[in-house]
Amino acid sequence: MTRLTYSKAEIETEHDYAMSHVECGLKLHGGFSEDGLYLSPRTRFRWPAINAWLARLQDSNLAIVDATTALLVEPNYPSIDQQVWLLQQGVEQPLWDSLTITGLIEGRGRALADLSPPDFALIINEDISETALGHLGKGLLTTHGWDEGGNPQSEAGGHDVMWYATRDLLFGKNKFPVPVAPASISREKSSREMPQIGAEYEGVIAFLMNLLMIEVRAERAFDFYERVIDHPEVFADKRQEAQHAVALINRIRQDESVHVAWLKAAISEFRHSTINGLDGAEISGAEILDPVWEKMVHWHAVEIHQANRQNNRAELKAKILAAANGASILAAFEKLEDSVDA
Repeated sequence: MTRLTYSKAEIETEHDYAMSHVECGLKLHGGFSEDGLYLSPRTRFRWPAINAWLARLQDSNLAIVDATTALLVEPNYPSIDQQVWLLQQGVEQPLWDSLTITGLIEGRGRALADLSPPDFALIINEDISETALGHLGKGLLTTHGWDEGGNPQSEAGGHDVMWYATRDLLFGKNKFPVPVAPASISREKSSREMPQIGAEYEGVIAFLMNLLMIEVRAERAFDFYERVIDHPEVFADKRQEAQHAVALINRIRQDESVHVAWLKAAISEFRHSTINGLDGAEISGAEILDPVWEKMVHWHAVEIHQANRQNNRAELKAKILAAANGASILAAFEKLEDSVDA
C-alpha cells in the first residue's frame, strides 16, 4: 500500500551521503551516492511523498495544474545569442550580475522555513492528512526554505551559495561590485481576490501560486544559463570550469524540480477540494482558485516583463557602453535582437 503520511522529521531527513558536496572551497547542501550521483538535500522521504501525492491525483483522474515554461510567452532578454555575443566581446558584467542577483534572490527564500501556515483542514471538507496540502507545516515549507537559503543549523550553503560558486568558477568572486537585486519578483495585490475564504488562507494559496510561477521562470533561466555557458564559442580558455559550472546549475535544477512537484500537488489538491466558505456555503476550490491562477500566470509570463523592459534595457545598455568600443558592440547586439524579431 502506498504511503501518504509522513512526519516533519521524515520530510526533513537527509540521505546517507557517500561524499559531501564542496565547490570552490564552499560546503554545499546535498551530496553524492557511492556511484557519484548527486542527491538533492532532504529528499530521502520527500520525493517518495511528493510522488505518492501526485500519483493519487492522477489515479483519481484529477487534473494537475499546468505549470511549465510553455506559459512564458515573452522572449528572454537578452537572448542567448546576444549574451554569447557580449561574452565574445569581453563584456562579462551582465552575466556576472545576473548570476549574483539570482543567488541574492534565492537567499531570500530561506524565509519560507519560518512560515507557520494555517490549518487547511479547518476549511476543507475532505480529509487532507494524506496530501501535500496537509504537510505544509510538516516539513514542506522548511525544506524548501533551507534548499534556497541554507539551514541555519548547518554549515552547508543552499542555492544562494551554489549560484555564487557557479559565478566564481567562471569569473571569480570579486570581478565586479555586487549588484542590487529587485525588491520583489512576486505578484503583489492591493485587495482580496479570494473573498470566499479567510485572508490567512488566501495569503498562503496566493503565495504558493506565486512561488510555483517563480519556479517555472527559474526553469527557463536554467536553460538560458546552461546554453550560454556551454556554448563552444565562449569560455574557450575555461572549458573545464564552464562544464563544471553547468553541472552545478543542473544540481540546482534537480533540487528545484522537487519544489515544482510539491507546489503543483498542493495547489491541485486545493483546486479539487470542497471548501467551506466564510458565508457557510460549500464551494469548489476551482471556483476560488482558477480566476486568480489565470491572473498569476499572465503577470509572471507577460506583465512583469513589460513593466521591467525599459529599465532592464537601459541598465544593460549602460554596461555595454562602458566597455571599450561599446558603441559598436551595442549596435551589433541590437541587430541580433532585430534578426530574432524579423
